[in-house]
Amino acid sequence: MAVVESLKAWARRLKSDLLTVYFAARDPATPLLLRALALAVAAYALSPIDLIPDFIPVLGYLDDLLIVPLGLYLVLRWVPPAVLAASRARAAQALERPRSTAGAVVIVVLWIAISAALLAWWLRR
Repeated sequence: MAVVESLKAWARRLKSDLLTVYFAARDPATPLLLRALALAVAAYALSPIDLIPDFIPVLGYLDDLLIVPLGLYLVLRWVPPAVLAASRARAAQALERPRSTAGAVVIVVLWIAISAALLAWWLRR
């Protein structure tokens, strides 16, 4: 069970670091090249598109296990300390916000209704 808890803590830390990098990239005090790198790291981490597709054995997951943590490490190391502290505070605040299950259900129902309406329209054509 200790391994599972350790992995959960690592995932929470990764999520927090990813939000920190995103907020640091949006801060005007961050140097321009570092902002570009931070946005690239955040976009790659959140993107469903990989450099090496996941269906390729070993290599498919290896790029995710190397590129994202290495990018996060570099960005967090190079961000100015004041920007890093402010970004970490914003990330912690964003993670503490309550999440609405009812809101998520409403969004899913809306998507299903819109999809059904589009399908009905297309079938009548």
